[in-house]
Amino acid sequence: MEDNVINRLVPRLRKIGIDVELIGNYPWIYLRKVNGNTIKERFEGNHGFTIAFLPLKDQKMELTDITEIFKIIRKYKWNGKEDNTKENIILRNFIDWNQRIF
Repeated sequence: MEDNVINRLVPRLRKIGIDVELIGNYPWIYLRKVNGNTIKERFEGNHGFTIAFLPLKDQKMELTDITEIFKIIRKYKWNGKEDNTKENIILRNFIDWNQRIF
């Protein structure tokens, strides 16, 4: 499996209990669902919330906007409702930390 930002992000999210479903239509990669909740917003594409673009031969895959991606993950993780359980506080800290390293 190729080492790219998507192959690093998805397993990290799974470790903290967030299951994401991605779909693709070259060159777009869309975030379709977070924990079974379908994403309704559109971002940098006509058909869904674009999180990355498939790169050309000599390019590196990058996320579109890490801040917007994690805002959507937060929103749909809790299905629009935030709570302050220990798990969710840990998740918010993890997301804040990941925003700094991506």
